[in-house]
Amino acid sequence: MEQQNQQPNQLNIEISEEVAEGDYANLAIITHSHAEFVIDFVNVMPGTPKSKVKSRIILTPQHAKRFMKALTENITRFESMNGKIQDLEDVQLPMNFGGPTAQA
Repeated sequence: MEQQNQQPNQLNIEISEEVAEGDYANLAIITHSHAEFVIDFVNVMPGTPKSKVKSRIILTPQHAKRFMKALTENITRFESMNGKIQDLEDVQLPMNFGGPTAQA
């Protein structure tokens, strides 16, 4: 009788090449109802007045809380190895965010 290498509760998760490439986002917009949390990931480009949602993730409140805990734990591990991540609120960003300077 041959034994399987997989644990009984182990998940086999696959990822397509397209999804594995990922999408860059520098803004997350979070909304919620009594039944779900909706997180829209957006890539806002400097000097561009319009941006598109790159990905939308919908979570139950319980999974949103688990996600928050997992993210907090991973940030703590990252900072212990790489130093404190500076909050954007602590950084003075120029009004043009590095885009072209407006001229009159």
